[in-house]
Amino acid sequence: MATKKVFTILSEYGFWGVELVGPMEKLEAAGYKLDFVTPFGKIPHALPPSYDPTYMDPPLGYPVTTPEDAAKVKALEESDKLHHPLNLAEIFPQRPYFAAANFLREFEDYFKKVKIAQQKLVEDYDAILLVGGSGPIIDMVNNSRVHQVILAFHKANKPIAAICYGVTCLLFARDFNERKSIILGKHVTGHCLEYDYLDGTGFLNTDLNMGPPPYCLEFMLADAVGPQGQFHGNFGKETSVIVDYPFITARSLQCSYEFGDQLVNMLDNGLKRYGW
Repeated sequence: MATKKVFTILSEYGFWGVELVGPMEKLEAAGYKLDFVTPFGKIPHALPPSYDPTYMDPPLGYPVTTPEDAAKVKALEESDKLHHPLNLAEIFPQRPYFAAANFLREFEDYFKKVKIAQQKLVEDYDAILLVGGSGPIIDMVNNSRVHQVILAFHKANKPIAAICYGVTCLLFARDFNERKSIILGKHVTGHCLEYDYLDGTGFLNTDLNMGPPPYCLEFMLADAVGPQGQFHGNFGKETSVIVDYPFITARSLQCSYEFGDQLVNMLDNGLKRYGW
């Protein structure tokens, strides 16, 4: 039964504004409610460059945020819409260390709790949305709780939507024992090599400038999908949105509205393939 709700995970270290605003606008217009979630329940904020229409994107060499999108993101920042996110750490338990004194019993208890949380999640929500920006590199990509959310929707065969560096989370969401990529054999898109920064990968709540991103997402995705799947960078094309059900992936901020349209199309019209 459709719930008309989307479980929307945001980084506490900064998300790219329109990568939330774009799909949110489309989903809400179609009658969906977005429940916002952060790793520890802190209020998420958009990265300042994502609501600065004069900000020059270094790889592309031109401003990438339109004045209209900047205004929408700034309005969201000034509202209280994101002020009460769910705390993912209260929904899913933390996986115990293997050196725990009573590891086997703790591990069994962990999987029992995970199963209960996953069942409730897929009963309450129609889809998951993983919003991008540089922040996810810190607190979403290798977060086992985020992985369990993704696995829940994968097992339930419900839409899994990810944009920009939110796509990276799909690479690490693997069954603990099988350890195989859930996107093996799938068609996906994501940040291609040509879009990667050489310097200036920064985050909110820290002065850290990582320089370039710590990995090339294109190479990781191309390896994870294997020979039967395909990574689509679509460099040179304005947008890149790929649907290979249950996944919908989008390359970067320019795709945000098309990404939202096709996620609604998946939810309401059963779209299974798009963009390849």
